[in-house]
Amino acid sequence: MNRKIRVLLADDHAVVRAGLRAIISAEGDMEVVGESGDAKEVVAQAHELKPDVVVLDLSMPEGGGMRAIPRILEASANTRVIVLTMHDDPAYVRSVLAAGGWGYVLKHAADVDVVRAVRSVQRGRRFIDATLAAAVLEDITPQATPPQLSRRELTVLRYLAQGHSYQAIANKLCLSIKTVESYRARISQKLGFRKRAEIVRYALMTGLLTSEDSHQTDL
Repeated sequence: MNRKIRVLLADDHAVVRAGLRAIISAEGDMEVVGESGDAKEVVAQAHELKPDVVVLDLSMPEGGGMRAIPRILEASANTRVIVLTMHDDPAYVRSVLAAGGWGYVLKHAADVDVVRAVRSVQRGRRFIDATLAAAVLEDITPQATPPQLSRRELTVLRYLAQGHSYQAIANKLCLSIKTVESYRARISQKLGFRKRAEIVRYALMTGLLTSEDSHQTDL
């Protein structure tokens, strides 16, 4: 029998957590392993429980959900974060992806989408609400002749898209921080990207963030 997907719920409203628990617990391949009511608590729970997935509200006490995402990933590097929110602005989606989040579900569709999102991110696939996905990616148009990135530049780009810091990338590749910054500059020059969110969206479209080992971050 396959191991169930272990889910940690984080929302400051107990009634919302109860509803999510009922939805997830009804699925044979999932289980709720914990609940948190604020951003500080969810980080501590992630460290203790090492869940496969955290379903996280953006509007959380003690620092907010957005700031909690990289802290959750520091506490449990193999955990994938799905944001559950009322915010239907594509800018929020971009920020979540740039912070290291894997999914974005709107609360009005939670009864259907949260289960789909949990399964999707567990399989190494991003999940973005269908009404927002097109808007998030519409500003990136695949080029007929993509700019040629070297193998090392692609590696650095992938780490940047995952949310790793320059220091973490330098450590992983046995390079100096200045060398990593140089690679970052060359990538920006070739692709025309200046913001991390643009790199994330490019990596999503080109498949750099779909493999099973693409979720670790050192923010």
